[in-house]
Amino acid sequence: MGRASSLAAGIRPPGWYEVGMNARLRILVIDDDDDIRLLLRELLERAGYSVDEAPDGKTGLRQLFANAPALVILDVTMPDMDGYQTLERIRDLSDVPVIMLTARGSELERVRGLTHGADDYVAKPFGRQELLARVQALLRRTGGKSEVVEAYSDDFVQIDYAQRQVVVEGRDVQLTPLEFKLLAAFVQNPNQVLSRDQLLELVWGDPYGVSSDQVKLYVGYLRRKLAPDAPDSAPVETVRGFGYRYARA
Repeated sequence: MGRASSLAAGIRPPGWYEVGMNARLRILVIDDDDDIRLLLRELLERAGYSVDEAPDGKTGLRQLFANAPALVILDVTMPDMDGYQTLERIRDLSDVPVIMLTARGSELERVRGLTHGADDYVAKPFGRQELLARVQALLRRTGGKSEVVEAYSDDFVQIDYAQRQVVVEGRDVQLTPLEFKLLAAFVQNPNQVLSRDQLLELVWGDPYGVSSDQVKLYVGYLRRKLAPDAPDSAPVETVRGFGYRYARA
């Protein structure tokens, strides 16, 4: 039976459902190994996905802005900006699912990747069908939808996530990476009380391995950066017995 007559009879070729479901979903591959990128491109395109490539973290972040992907495959070991640093920047901008690739398959490496915000972790050399199955499982879970947040603004603060620039009432504010992540956690949950455990999870990625006193310490640092003349006037409020809240201006 020919292809046309098979379709007319309702008989679909193998993989037709996956290809139909994958149509138009875009995957971003960030890896400095040309051969790995080529392998992943061929594998993913045969499965029906569109593929963007980047040879390093900075290029990958630019690609993320230019064309928001449904999923990112990210290598750990890259020059200049490694996979963990790139993942940290991605998590400032988006909740897009991320699969980490690494030649180091130890439990410690897997835990590090997951606590930094990765959704899955695959050791090299990887099985093609296993990797594809992990991609499909993640996309089923997320529905293939992700959003890149480029900026935030209210009457008090303006944040450029891509450049990690913060402006408070016209004044440039220099924040450390932890202070920036803490501010991002607050403004992305305006008027919502966040407990110390929630902040440890959102900012440090570990609600158990870091002392909760770190939250109080860094909230103090952040307040002094946002309002150096009157830290108590900063819109990060203490809700006694519960946690902290960003009172959006």
